[in-house]
Parts: sequence; structure tokens; C-alpha cells
Amino acid sequence: MSGPASKSRVIALVLALVNLPLVIAAGHAVTFFRDNRSNGTMIVNGVTRDYVLHVPPGYDRRKPTPLVISMHGAALWGAAQEVTSRWSELADRERFIVVYPSAATGNGPRVWHVDSNPGPGADVAFIAQLLDTLEATYNIDRARVYSNGLSNGGGMSFVLSCAMPDRIAAVGLVAAAQTLPFEWCADRHPVPMMAIHGTSDPQVPYKGSTSWVAPVRFPRVAGWAERWARRNRCESPPSDSVILRDVVRRTWSGCADGASVVLLTVEGGGHTWPGGAPFPEWFSGRTSKDLSASEQLWAFFQQHPLANSRRGRTPR
Repeated sequence: MSGPASKSRVIALVLALVNLPLVIAAGHAVTFFRDNRSNGTMIVNGVTRDYVLHVPPGYDRRKPTPLVISMHGAALWGAAQEVTSRWSELADRERFIVVYPSAATGNGPRVWHVDSNPGPGADVAFIAQLLDTLEATYNIDRARVYSNGLSNGGGMSFVLSCAMPDRIAAVGLVAAAQTLPFEWCADRHPVPMMAIHGTSDPQVPYKGSTSWVAPVRFPRVAGWAERWARRNRCESPPSDSVILRDVVRRTWSGCADGASVVLLTVEGGGHTWPGGAPFPEWFSGRTSKDLSASEQLWAFFQQHPLANSRRGRTPR
């Protein structure tokens, strides 16, 4: 099987070919599928769904193990998210399991349904069944199941925080494409959240605007984080600190159930996964090499096990 560097080149080619004729892109798509095949499948409501599962060496069935769910951006795949995020490398060091689910194929590219029509119900059902399967097979620590995603996958993490708050301890949003209004989230239980977003993101503008990737207007990233802080009943105002020369950390603390909210703003950062495999800069903007999104998210997740107030609830 090709190594991570080879996979990264294939992913870059797929992204670079978005605007080229389909007949040209198809040949590269074949290469992508060959080098990035999934290792797990299941049938959910009559539809075949697939995922990539990474279990670290030395996994001990006797010990409850955290689980990280990481979801790809639109038009990508679970295996692409593994290469992009480099979560598996961190999982091997820290001894947790990672699963990279794939959105369903249809008449177009794979996209998580984070809009009101046709709605996210099928994808939520898939993630719920995937969790059931993994919990039956592995000794998953049910207090430490975390969700994160890139772009469209970040939007799906917002959906899971609202639809499955009894199973998802905390979420992470990287360059998240939020197309649902915050009011869609009927569940108001506090859920810890860390967002990471670049100020020069050409696809999901940091200051909020429309772009070619979706017909709706994206919200301001800082405003979205502030609304999440209100959801978690955090104290205000937030505190700011410079953690790297081009990264500002904004933290809302004093939140209900200890569910803090953090926004990492990457000055000049693009529509990318900081510290991960870079996308073509002409297409997605700059990928920060100084900040590791996965390491920042993991440190945040470790501080936030599932709150007792959310355990054993029935998802809406």
C-alpha cells in the first residue's frame, strides 16, 4: 500500500481537479479509490456505508479506550481525512482509537447532510450505528467519545452535538462549514467545543460571507463561537491569549458542566487542517506548520469527559 506522502499527493490532485473536465478528474479518482480504500462497511437503512478504523498497536481490551470520530470535508473520503489530519499518528502515541467515517455516495460527491433538506437524519443514524458496532467490538470508554471534522465534517460535528449529546463528550470544528442556523439545535445541553479557523480561508470566510462552496451565507466564525458559549451558559467576556506568533486563543470559561468553548484563530490560515497534510495553496490557502490542530483538539478533549448530566439521555 502506498505511504502517507503518496496518499497526500493523490488527495492534492483530486482537489486541484475540482474545476477540470470530469473525464480528466475520473482517472485521478480511480487512483484515489485504489490508494484510499476503507477497511469497514455496514448497512444502514438499506444503504452501504463505509469507514476507516485505526486501532493503535498495543490496544488492551482490558482497558477502556477513548474514541475519536474524525469526519472529512465535502468531496473527500474517510481515508483522505486520515491522511489530512494525521490523527492516527497521534493515536499511536496516546493510545486511543480513531474512526474516519465516509459520507454516502449519491449523484454527486460525498457530502455530509448538514442542511435542512434532505436533512442530517441518515448521517446521524450511520454514526449512531457505527458507535454501537465499535462499542460492541472494542472496550470503548463511553465517557470519552469525541467528534471532530474538517469543513463540511465540522458542520456534521455540530449536528452530532445537538442530535447525540448523550454520546458525544466534546467536539472540534476545523475550518467548519456551518450551513444550518444555530436555532436548528433544539438540544441546549452544554457541549464543550473547540473551533480552529484561518482568517484567510477562501472557502468558508472567517468574517462570514457567501462563497462558491454553498448557496448560503456562512456566519462569522467568532460570532458562531460566541453563540456556542451562550448555549453552554459560559461567563463573559472571553479571555484572549497569543499561543503562537500567528495564533490567538479565545476561551470562554465558567461554563455549565465545565463545558468550555475555545476558538483558535490562525492569522493568514486557509481552508486547511493546521499541522496536517497540506492542500494546494492556490486552492485552499496556507496550511500552518507551527500549529497542530489534532494535538490541540486532543488536549482539549482530554479535559472534557462526558458530563454526568448528559449520560443516558435519548437522542432527539
